[in-house]
Amino acid sequence: MPLAKRIIPCLDVDHGQVVKCINFQNPKSAGDPTEMAKRYSDDGADELVFLDITASSEKRDIMRKYVQEVAKTINIPFTVGGGIRSVADARLILCSGADKVSINTAAVENPHLITELADAFGRQCVVCAIDVKRNPTTTATSANTKNTINTPKGPVWFEVVTYGGRKPTGIDALTWATEAEKLGAGEFLITSMDKDGTKDGYDLELTRNISEHVNVPIIASGGAGEPKHLYDVFTEGKADAALAASIFHYNNYPIPKVKNYLHKMGVTIRQQ
Repeated sequence: MPLAKRIIPCLDVDHGQVVKCINFQNPKSAGDPTEMAKRYSDDGADELVFLDITASSEKRDIMRKYVQEVAKTINIPFTVGGGIRSVADARLILCSGADKVSINTAAVENPHLITELADAFGRQCVVCAIDVKRNPTTTATSANTKNTINTPKGPVWFEVVTYGGRKPTGIDALTWATEAEKLGAGEFLITSMDKDGTKDGYDLELTRNISEHVNVPIIASGGAGEPKHLYDVFTEGKADAALAASIFHYNNYPIPKVKNYLHKMGVTIRQQ
């Protein structure tokens, strides 16, 4: 029997408030993280992701008190990211109630941090988040060697961006994912910056390309606007989990409704 697909609400937190952006810009308040986390846990979410979206760009530590408050209210696996730059940072977050840590900018700037975290806590605790933007060019850069390489997909390739989408890196996302897996990443959170907040569906090509080239679970993120989009990313995009925000935050499609739809469509999911 195939592994169950996971439904994961995401809390993008900016200084204590859950916000929702479009293409990583113009954040609008969506609610209190603790209250929203409890609702999602009660509604049957499989996991929860909490991202302190300005910690890296502001070069500050993650706001642990909000992590602790959320952890106390839920009984599902809990991933936390934002501003984690060392094993010590990760240990603090895990001791605050998180089950997994997500690293993005710090991993790109110091790839061996992935290995250090995997050695310290086990690779199952290490989620490598990759924010990606389509870029109309034909060459890319390897994350470790900084050598120009051929891209895997024609004239449009997928560029890794860091610092909350503020800094293009010149690194090809597929190359980086392959390297990060070798370094010890236990899971990938792939977010399309182009699709983020648009509600017109995930970037299926991006998700599928990475899923077909790595051997660890893929969480797809960016663009969910209706239940069919989750079905598409599970089937065409070959994702193992679907992360979403807008459709859950504003109660357009509550988690039970999404799960019922997916079940009727033949997707193996975890029932509440």
